[in-house]
This record gives sequence, structure tokens and C-alpha cells, in this order.
Amino acid sequence: MILYPIETGNFKLDGGAMFGVVPKSIWNNTNPADSNNMIDIAARSLLVEDGERLVLIDTGMGNKQSDKFFGYYHQWGDHSLDKSLAKHGFHRNDITDVFMTHLHFDHCGGSIQWNKDRTGYEPAFKNAHFWTNKDHWQWAIEPNVREKASFLKENLLPMQESGQLKFINRGESTFIENSELGFDILFVDGHTDKQMLPILRYKGKNLVFAADLVPTTGHIPIPYVMGYDTRPLLTMEEKKVFMDNAISSEYHLFLEHDAHHEICSLKKTERGVRLDKVHTFDELFG
Repeated sequence: MILYPIETGNFKLDGGAMFGVVPKSIWNNTNPADSNNMIDIAARSLLVEDGERLVLIDTGMGNKQSDKFFGYYHQWGDHSLDKSLAKHGFHRNDITDVFMTHLHFDHCGGSIQWNKDRTGYEPAFKNAHFWTNKDHWQWAIEPNVREKASFLKENLLPMQESGQLKFINRGESTFIENSELGFDILFVDGHTDKQMLPILRYKGKNLVFAADLVPTTGHIPIPYVMGYDTRPLLTMEEKKVFMDNAISSEYHLFLEHDAHHEICSLKKTERGVRLDKVHTFDELFG
């Protein structure tokens, strides 16, 4: 197995929305806001090369939405999915599987693109299967009012219509289980129903794709929960279990949304679990 970090692009989100009830006077120390209260956010994916399989975990926003839509998110920097794949010698047509932690637009939007004459949509990875789970798929295509703006039909239905959509099998009694894709999956429900976090053993270390359970290093303390979460109290319960496991199993967290830190480790303190060290991918695995 070989892993590659994939930078699909950077954007900004409202800091208050990202930290919920945590005061700006606190979160601004770790995630400084601009004059419009916006903080830097990454859309960082992970590419897993395993034998003949090339699995891309999450795909960022993509580029098919309108200028008005992207105007809300203040994109910055020069990263793109295609440039990042090419940096490691790959093309999107090489991807065999796209694993989506969940189906919010900033995690799966890059999975679908305009067709050639811009009359409709098509999969952006023509040779790949798109993986989610049945419970989350149903949650996404019949969205609640709170999440409706995050589950966009143009990101979802073309996966199904193409015949490339597949579902991860999930047992009823397991918290972490092995998937068909060769890595374990942690299911969590606080942010959105049945979000899936890959857990990989790589070069002697445990690496967890933290997705929206721990989006940035600023979100490590248990009460620091996003305002976007549908069940914030459940998120805190899930984070407590996760953080305890992270300490005992020496997890390294691959941070999807932290624009300035790729990976972090944790430590236990008198105040609870806190940031230990930050690493670049190359520092940790190079």
C-alpha cells in the first residue's frame, strides 16, 4: 500500500459556524478569522494505491457549480484535484474507487462533472465505483431541512444513474469494521447520519482520515463542535470515544479541512485530550 495526500482546493467558511457555541475569543487563537469572520479551510483528499486498486477518499467541491455558488466560499490558492493527482503520476481515469466519507458537497462534489456539451452531468471518474452506505445514501437523497443545502442532487443522482454507485456493507453490531476496500471504517452519526472514517495501517502507524469528526486541529477539545452538526451532543460522545481510542492506539489524524496542518497526533492532559504534534505527510511517512 502507498498513500498520497491530494489537495483539491482551499476555501473559507464562517468561523462561528465552524465552532458552534465556542466563543470567537477562543477559536480565533487556533483558526484566525479575516475581517469577514471567515477562516481558512482545506479540501484535502487521500489516495490509496493498493495492488491494482487506486482508491480516492473524498473529492472536494469540484468545479461545476455556478460562480454565485462558489462566491459564498471564497476559494483561494492554486490547488486542484487534477494537478495534485498529476504530481504523483496519476490521472482521474486511473482511479478505480471513490470512497466518500459522506455526501455533503464539499466532500463529494468533485465526483460529478458537466458532460462534454454541458447539457447534463456525468461521473468525473469514468472507471471508478463510487462508495457510500445505504443508510447515508437514503439520508442524503431525502434530506432534512437542516442539511438540504449540503446534499445537492447533481452530486448524487448521476452516480446512481451511471450504474457506478456501490454500498459498503455494514453490520449492525460493529463500531469499526473492515471494508471491501482493504481498510477499516469507523461509523459516526453526530455530524450527519453514518459518516464513514477510514482507518489505515501504514508504515507502522495508524492513520485515521478524520473528515468532519475532527476537521482541524482547533476542533480537538471535546466541546469544540461545528454548528453544522445535526446532533452535536452525539458528536461529543463520539469524539470522547474516538479520542480515547486515538490515545491508546496512537492514531495519527489526517486532517481533511485544516488548511495549514496535514496530520496531527494527540496527547492526554489535565484538561483532556489536546494537540500533541503536527506533521506534514512527508515528515511522518517520507
